[in-house]
Amino acid sequence: MEREPMLRRRAFLGNVALAGTAAMLGIRSGRAAAEPPPETTRIRIHDSAITCFAPEFPAVELLKAEGFTDIQFIKTPLAEGPNEALAAGKIDMTMNDTAAFLMGLDSGMPITLLAGIHTGCWELFGHEPIRSLRDLKGRTVAAPDKSSRQAFVAAMVASVGLDPRKDIKWINHEPQESMRLFAEGKIDALMGFAPEPQELRSKKIGRVLLNTLTDRPWSQYFCCLAGAHQDFVRKHPVATKRALRALLKTADLCVSQPATIARMLVDRGVASNYDYTLQSVREIGYRKWREYDPEDTVRFWGLRLQELGIVKTSPKKVIAENTNWRFINELRKELKA
Repeated sequence: MEREPMLRRRAFLGNVALAGTAAMLGIRSGRAAAEPPPETTRIRIHDSAITCFAPEFPAVELLKAEGFTDIQFIKTPLAEGPNEALAAGKIDMTMNDTAAFLMGLDSGMPITLLAGIHTGCWELFGHEPIRSLRDLKGRTVAAPDKSSRQAFVAAMVASVGLDPRKDIKWINHEPQESMRLFAEGKIDALMGFAPEPQELRSKKIGRVLLNTLTDRPWSQYFCCLAGAHQDFVRKHPVATKRALRALLKTADLCVSQPATIARMLVDRGVASNYDYTLQSVREIGYRKWREYDPEDTVRFWGLRLQELGIVKTSPKKVIAENTNWRFINELRKELKA
């Protein structure tokens, strides 16, 4: 009965904490002040209950400093993810993993990809005697049908010569149910998504078969990208750049102030265990947005998914019609470390 006031208070405290660190980041840069004001002062961002999407929860002050006065975090039903919310015009900008974006674009969603945000939020776990990707032949792997988890695992096992349609027995459960079944040894393998890997490793459940933060070639590409509705980018280019700048500065904050970010995620109800959340924020490659090329990521994953028949659209077409790297190229020069 006191839950709503408590949640509001937690969200307020999280924003207060980030407002203090926002000042430390020097968010009121001369470059931003010299730019034209945003064409719209409203920005709607998907309120995703996903730990690695931490840069989607910047301090309100970060966006206020960019000229936004109507800042909304939009919650949607569980079955309606960021892509669906973008396509429906409910939000203006979001993060999502590369596979999800490519599958959404393949179905005709009006999304423009803007930048890479981070690497390394996925880890593939298996039980003994499974010690490699090839050992997954004939095994049960937990991944909801037509999900990013399934797409990522399919690409990985295909890279070692397995046929994900014939050689893998896919188990379709929600993530929490899959975690339970894997912990009980009823599923052979599980693709963990932060902070699930941190929990599994802490409890010594299974072994890591592949870590996208460290294992090549997967570690050389972004896990998650930033995208926006095509109309928002077309009509509001200044607002798009300013909102992306706030997102990237929050990614920097994940590197410099991980404890603050982890506490905010727990206080907002995005995550429940502070220790696992802090570990995941510290481990995820948020610093990579300056180093990696998002176009390389789209090309790499686009080819993998096209080869498997998961998407039909070529990465060349996606890059030509559904990307705009101008903003990230400008911001990389502006926000040099």
